[in-house]
Amino acid sequence: MTRIELTRTIGDYGFEGKDSNGHSIQMDAAAEIGGQNAGIRPMQSLLMGLGGCSGVDIVSILKKQKQQISSFKMTIDAEREQGKEPALWKHIFILFEFSGEVDAEKAHKACALSIDKYCSVAATLRAAGATIEWKSVVI
Repeated sequence: MTRIELTRTIGDYGFEGKDSNGHSIQMDAAAEIGGQNAGIRPMQSLLMGLGGCSGVDIVSILKKQKQQISSFKMTIDAEREQGKEPALWKHIFILFEFSGEVDAEKAHKACALSIDKYCSVAATLRAAGATIEWKSVVI
């Protein structure tokens, strides 16, 4: 069982989320709805979870293939449903950028394995109706 604790810390909508190891993030709502813009929006944290989950998979796969990653960056662009409550993520695009001694085909396959097979966050988002597209580049 996983336990996360959230405590309201800033204004009406600011929360600190903490895991059982003491790691934390700050979340808050936008100023337009009464927040103080003092942290990540909860739905943005879900996209960060997607990046973190797939990133761990991808690095693990590439390390097993003896690829030397100097840098690895992801840019995630996403759109939510309009005019619906709750407004779920509808379309997600991830750009995976690698540098180092990384074979482009191996990077592409590692990304595909993560997004299509191993990443639980990606599977959760797809089960909720999101489409996930991606591209990998070695620079």
